[in-house]
Amino acid sequence: AAVDGTPLANQSLSTILSDKSSIPSEIKNAVINNGGGHINHSLFWTVIGPNAGGSPTGKLADEINSSFGSFDSFKSTFETTAATQFGSGWAWLCVNSSGSLVVTSTANQDNPISDGLLPILGLDVWEHAYYLNYQNRRPDYISAFWSVVNWDQVQANYDAAK
Repeated sequence: AAVDGTPLANQSLSTILSDKSSIPSEIKNAVINNGGGHINHSLFWTVIGPNAGGSPTGKLADEINSSFGSFDSFKSTFETTAATQFGSGWAWLCVNSSGSLVVTSTANQDNPISDGLLPILGLDVWEHAYYLNYQNRRPDYISAFWSVVNWDQVQANYDAAK
């Protein structure tokens, strides 16, 4: 199978997942689950870190304020989205096709790329991400997330998406 005439083996995961209909049915679930898991976690590990937290600055802060009204309003929207994701999945801050920021969620290892969005910040809300420290207290885990967000990396992701 191919995306835009190029064999899947020669395509990036982002390109493949941006057109799930092009994935052969016999490998579709495996590609979405494993490929999505790889992309999701690869982003996740770059947007968190020690000595991080705080709030965004510069163009990203301006766009958050424009899209959500304020940083606190964005956080509230993101937290609600993360907390209400049923079962395993992810909460995302993404850039849409018009360049605006949107918050969304995906189930399991799905990625917003499949919906035409470019994720710049993601939070893993699978139980494995928080159970050892938070048990069934997902909202506490989500709240703690803000203390480890690497806003410099999120800004770089935003710049690349624009």
